Amino acid sequence: MSLLGVVRFRVCVHSTKFISSQFGRQLLQPLGFKMADHNPTIVSSPDGMDVAAMRKKYKTGHEAFVEDHLVAKEPIEQFTDWFKTARQLNGIEEANAMTLATATKDGRPSARWVLLKGYGKEGFKFYTNYESRKSKELLENPFACLVFYWAALSRSVRIEGRVEKLSEEESTKYFHSRPFDSQIGACVSHQSTVIESRDVLTTRDAELKEQYKDKTVPKPDYWGGFIVIPEVVEFWQGQSNRLHDRIVFRRPKDGETADGKLLHQGDDGWVYTRLSP
Repeated sequence: MSLLGVVRFRVCVHSTKFISSQFGRQLLQPLGFKMADHNPTIVSSPDGMDVAAMRKKYKTGHEAFVEDHLVAKEPIEQFTDWFKTARQLNGIEEANAMTLATATKDGRPSARWVLLKGYGKEGFKFYTNYESRKSKELLENPFACLVFYWAALSRSVRIEGRVEKLSEEESTKYFHSRPFDSQIGACVSHQSTVIESRDVLTTRDAELKEQYKDKTVPKPDYWGGFIVIPEVVEFWQGQSNRLHDRIVFRRPKDGETADGKLLHQGDDGWVYTRLSP
């Protein structure tokens, strides 16, 4: 930096300190200068709302989620424990709601809400239209991420893994377990296709309800299930000081061994570790 630059920098620094001082404010305000607050509002939305200041208190330090609180050393039983708690809490209406994130073959992501309809050691199941955007992306790039977020508990679970289609038999069995209106809805909607108006849906809905009012609704060929086979499962619990708890289960890499310090041996072929928030 040149000598002139150094002088300018020092003048700027000292001027800033002077203006922000109480004496500087008292001297400059009568001259018409408007002084900024020490904690100015950040306008972070088109309507002037301070979105940046929106914060929710989570749990406190004495409610931390530590390794000793794990009910199991594998993720499925641990998920069952958290899922049961979420299901039983009155403030959570759909504990099985989850974000499904997919990506095209060239890496363009998309996400949407779907409902968990079954799970176990084999994986996490949901059902959809095979002609939808999510299905097309899953069929060309069979990997996905699921995220559950239970705000009332300050808890989240993230699941990453490979995706496979469920059998036609299992999809058909589930389809016929759905309410009549839901079966008709699956037949009416060619998901993700462009339509002229909502009237297209309501008209077709009425036609099919009349057609199948005393009959079994056939499952459309373009409708069925997927299963996400977990490779990584992260359990997150929020802390008000943002030192959130993150315990992650994953499959070990070839030749990797648990050292009991940074990497812990779990059950059923899993290892687990803690991540910094």
